[in-house]
Amino acid sequence: MAIAATPATPYYAVIFTSLRTDGENGYGKMAEAMEKLAATQPGFLGIESAREGLGITVSYWESLESIAAWKQNSRHLVAQERGRETWYEEFKVRVCRVERDYGFERAGLSGLV
Repeated sequence: MAIAATPATPYYAVIFTSLRTDGENGYGKMAEAMEKLAATQPGFLGIESAREGLGITVSYWESLESIAAWKQNSRHLVAQERGRETWYEEFKVRVCRVERDYGFERAGLSGLV
């Protein structure tokens, strides 16, 4: 996984923080499918995700309208329902406007994943 290459600000971030239930129950396959599907949506800019106990996924979007459209995508709605029924003990979604971003990249590591 790599750090998402985002455009000049402003843009939007959706932060999805979760605590999982026990067992895989098809979670990994669905998470992979949702990441691929999100990448095809208008306004999608990138995604970053980490899980070790607490899971955090941040997706980046051009607009609030593109976020709303993703939330209502029929396949994503199925995944949301399955999450409530099977995969999550608890989750929180935060939608934020990114006003500034900056970073650091060590010379010679560009392109390594």
